Amino acid sequence: MAKGFHVVVVRDYDPNRDLTRVEELEKSCEVGSLLVDLMGDPLARIRQSPSFHMLVAEIGNEIVGMIRGTIKMVTRAGNALLDQRCKDAGVLPEVSTTKLAFVSGLRVSPFYRRMGIGLKLVQRLEEWFRLNDAVYAYVQTESDNAASVKLFTEKSGYSKYRTPTFLVNPVFNHRVTVSRRVKIIKLDSSDAESLYRNRFSSTEFFPSDINSILTNKLSLGTFLALPRGSDYVSGSLPDPTKSWAVISIWNSKDVYRLQVQGTSRLKRTLAKTTRVFDSAFPFLKIPSFPNLFKPFAMHFLYGIGGEGPRAAEMVEALCSHAHNIARKSGCTVVAAEVASCEPLRIGIPHWKVLSPEDLWCLKRLQDDDNVDWTKSTPGLSVFVDPREI
Repeated sequence: MAKGFHVVVVRDYDPNRDLTRVEELEKSCEVGSLLVDLMGDPLARIRQSPSFHMLVAEIGNEIVGMIRGTIKMVTRAGNALLDQRCKDAGVLPEVSTTKLAFVSGLRVSPFYRRMGIGLKLVQRLEEWFRLNDAVYAYVQTESDNAASVKLFTEKSGYSKYRTPTFLVNPVFNHRVTVSRRVKIIKLDSSDAESLYRNRFSSTEFFPSDINSILTNKLSLGTFLALPRGSDYVSGSLPDPTKSWAVISIWNSKDVYRLQVQGTSRLKRTLAKTTRVFDSAFPFLKIPSFPNLFKPFAMHFLYGIGGEGPRAAEMVEALCSHAHNIARKSGCTVVAAEVASCEPLRIGIPHWKVLSPEDLWCLKRLQDDDNVDWTKSTPGLSVFVDPREI
C-alpha cells in the first residue's frame, strides 16, 4: 500500500461504527509472536478499571491505529522512598498516593508504520490523562521490543522505571501435588481487603480501589496459606511471628485469548508428544508443553505476598493450588508478574522459556509535590493490577 500524503485523524472510539474495523486491525498486529483475541470486545482489557478511554487513528475510512488508557489512584513508591538506615531502624514509610494513568494496547497497522501515528496516539491519550488530573503515566512493554521502547523513551519522554518478570507456568493434564505441610484457606472478600490494606498498603502501585478488584466478577478468590495445624479466625490478620502467604486469582479466560504464531511444525509436534504422554499416563506427572499454538486462556495470579521463613514454601503451595483450579477451568497457563528483586519469586513455579522480561516506563505528566516518583529507587515488591494485564 502506498504511503503518500495522508491526513491522520485521531478520535474517540465508537463501538457502533468501529468495532469490525478495530477487530481487523487487532488481528493484523501481532504482539511479538502473540496474537491477541479480545473476543468481540476491544474494551475488554480496560473496562474493569475505574476510568478508561480508547482512541483510534483513521485515514479516510480505514482505521490504522488505536490506543487505550486507564486512570486510578495508587500508592506511590511508599516502600522505596526511605533510605536503608530508616528501614533498618524500623521506621515505617509514609504512605502517599497519586493518580496514575496506564497506556495500553497501542496498535498501528503494518502498512502505516514509521509515519508518526503511534506518537500521535500517545500524545492525544496523554491529553486525556491530564484533563483527568493524572500525575504520572506508565506503560508496560517487553524489554526486547526495540520499536516500543524507542517510541516511549526517546520520542515520548518516558523513563525506564522497573524491570519485572512475567512468570508463566504451563497447566498440565495431571493435577499437581499441594504440600501437606501447608493449609490453604479461601478468604472472603472483606478479609482479603483487610489483609491487603494492612500488609500491602505501602507497596508500590498498590491500588486504592483494591476492594473493587477483589469483588470483581473476574476475581476467582483470595487464598491464604498457613503452616498445617495453624488456626485462622475470620476477620483476623495472619500472626506476624509465623510464616504465611497470600495469592489472588484473576480469570483472564473471560477477557481475551492468546495464540503463539510462527512456530515450526517440528516444535509443535514435539510439544504435542509431551501432552499425549501426560494425558495417557497422568500418574507419571510428566511436565508437558502446553498447546500455545491455538487460542488459549490463562489465569493470572496477583497480590502475591507473605512473611516468615517459610513464606516461599507457602507461595509454592498456593501456586500448586492455583494450577489445579486453572486445570479444572480449562486454562492452558498460569501467569504472575513480580518485581525483579521480589524475594518470593523463588516460590513461583515457571518455565523460563515462556517468561519474558518486562520493562515498565514512567512519565511525570504534571507536578504534584517536590518528590519525583520517576527517580525513586525500586522497592522489593510491586503490586501488579490484574486489570492491566
